[in-house]
Amino acid sequence: MTYHIYHIPGRKIGVTQNLEARVHTQQGYGPDEYEVLATSDDIDAISELELQLQKEYGYRIDRELYKNLKTKSMKINVTEQTTTFPYPISKLKGNLMDNKGFQWETSHGLFVINSESIQWIMNHVQTSMYNDNRCYVYNKAFAKWFKTPLFEEQIIDKEPIKMFEDIREWAKVRGLYEKGDSKTQYIKLQEEAGELAKALLNKDKVEIEDAIGDMVVVLTNLAHIEGFTIENCINSAYNVINKRKGKMINGTFVKDED
Repeated sequence: MTYHIYHIPGRKIGVTQNLEARVHTQQGYGPDEYEVLATSDDIDAISELELQLQKEYGYRIDRELYKNLKTKSMKINVTEQTTTFPYPISKLKGNLMDNKGFQWETSHGLFVINSESIQWIMNHVQTSMYNDNRCYVYNKAFAKWFKTPLFEEQIIDKEPIKMFEDIREWAKVRGLYEKGDSKTQYIKLQEEAGELAKALLNKDKVEIEDAIGDMVVVLTNLAHIEGFTIENCINSAYNVINKRKGKMINGTFVKDED
């Protein structure tokens, strides 16, 4: 098999076997919006090189090598309409959890098993009419969900959205939600914003990354305290801005007046 390391400037560096399915169809980028940095049949070399290039370009470094994700396998049956799993519904979730990172291609796009897609599958799976020990989902419906704004950037191999779950669990264990409040979180956010400003002035890439990460953590907790999730907040904002039209003025995007 041939593996490609692709680079979407300002976004990410990733690995795929199918540029058309993964970059064009699933993530929505055209041939002139990304570049192929390397191509190889050696999955070990390509996996190591991906992390090296992510570091060199200043992107978040993946927590797991691509080759380790590729070793996961499920004996699924894929047709144009459905993906069938070789388990009864009662045993499906556990097997999906054991196969996080597994990915497969359909005529509707490329899918991956992660925390969010497992939840979708469990909400929509149906027992096979021919075998009670098998169950399935419809590929078109799955693809429609996968292509929503919230998930289009995290589709393959990685699970950044699970990080929000981990942040909330971390905060819950430490009593932040019981003893903290929105005002203290807002003050903390301003402190982190000050750290980001300092890092930007010093052009300190390490501190910039750290400060941005800290701000996301604070915002995740602030949203939870206010009865929201950071995921829904992001999705709501994107659904507004993706329809805006405007132009860049002095380095800032200024939307057109309605």
